[in-house]
Amino acid sequence: MKKISELMVIGIFLLITTNRNYAQTNPLLKLTEIEPYHAEAAFSKTTNIVFPYPIVSVDRGSQDVLARKATGAENVLQIKAAKRDFVQTNLSVITADGRLNSFLIDYSENPSVLNIFFTQEEDKNGTTILSQGLNQNKIESYAGRAIQSTEKFRFGTSKKFGIKFSFDGLFIKDDVMYMRFNIKNDTYINYDINQFRCYIRDARKAKREAAQEIELSPLLIYNRTGKVKAKQKHTFIFAVSKFTIPDKKVFIVQLMEKNGGRNLELRIKNKKIIKAQSL
Repeated sequence: MKKISELMVIGIFLLITTNRNYAQTNPLLKLTEIEPYHAEAAFSKTTNIVFPYPIVSVDRGSQDVLARKATGAENVLQIKAAKRDFVQTNLSVITADGRLNSFLIDYSENPSVLNIFFTQEEDKNGTTILSQGLNQNKIESYAGRAIQSTEKFRFGTSKKFGIKFSFDGLFIKDDVMYMRFNIKNDTYINYDINQFRCYIRDARKAKREAAQEIELSPLLIYNRTGKVKAKQKHTFIFAVSKFTIPDKKVFIVQLMEKNGGRNLELRIKNKKIIKAQSL
């Protein structure tokens, strides 16, 4: 029995040593440390952390820190102490651009900084961790350029009962895609928009299998409207973090009418998405 235990210990040691040597010699593997930022939380004050992208998930290292997305803002995280003088803890935030942002949180009765805004920086390993100019003003500026662009594309068109819905422009700037959509109402009945959705879904699914959907959350919907009046048309921009479509998937855009049956859908393949033009 003792001999078997010794053999197990030797085997584990050899396995660890082999994996370590493989990671060091394999050029495809690179171990990179994510250096955390520092922030302070108070019991009677709120610290705001503003990211350039919407927040996808938040994980607290301790319940001593309260963290929530600000009401009406997808990219603002508000933190506060649940109790005074807590022991240092950490906070992990994943944003829509796929970045992991790590923080060390210390207690302070009077934080030196209450509002933290991210701008373009690079970590000590040379990896870009924050994108420049992806604040609301920049995105709105580029969306305005996209809506005014004379470039025309035929990404997809759907028609039903006098409503024409088309996707005729796709632009990219600083890892943000700007999709231009047009709604044309050729009838004398106002078109009230109930829902507008963009998501990636399986191109085909077998019977009895649920289709897997990945919803795309917008960074901005520029020139948004809830109604297209009779005999009028409307153009808007849907800004989203850059993406491409995996194999056997398709990009779906849905426009739904409120209390009506004029629901339209566009299906776009990856070969069109990769034709995005630079702004």
